[in-house]
Amino acid sequence: MLTEAARNFNWLLETFVEETAGVTDAMAVSSDGMLIASSETLDLQDSDLLCAIIAGSAGLAHAASCALGGGGLERVIITMERGFLFVSAIADGSCLGVVANCDCDVGSIGYQTTDLVHRAGELLTPALRAELTQRSSSG
Repeated sequence: MLTEAARNFNWLLETFVEETAGVTDAMAVSSDGMLIASSETLDLQDSDLLCAIIAGSAGLAHAASCALGGGGLERVIITMERGFLFVSAIADGSCLGVVANCDCDVGSIGYQTTDLVHRAGELLTPALRAELTQRSSSG
């Protein structure tokens, strides 16, 4: 059974997807590329693929930031014909991935994602991260 903090973190992601216009999915990924939590809109196969994409995007952006003296990863936005993927740093290398459709207001999603990252960072302690990662990898 999940602790109250873990339930709150999952609720935070679910509520964000449900209440943010244009957002279809949200996922938190640990610094080592493990799934921490995801919205219920994703099945296991989609979660694994998106987890790898988010971790890879964050890793590439972090390397670019280091090489170019950028001061660290803040956000990556991947623009596609039918939507967007926002990847934002949370804490300790963890990151948040948000998928939005092409009808969304990119500026608004960026702002709301930043707000979500701040709230997630307050909740995502090392103990909670370990609990959620263990829970998501066990099934």
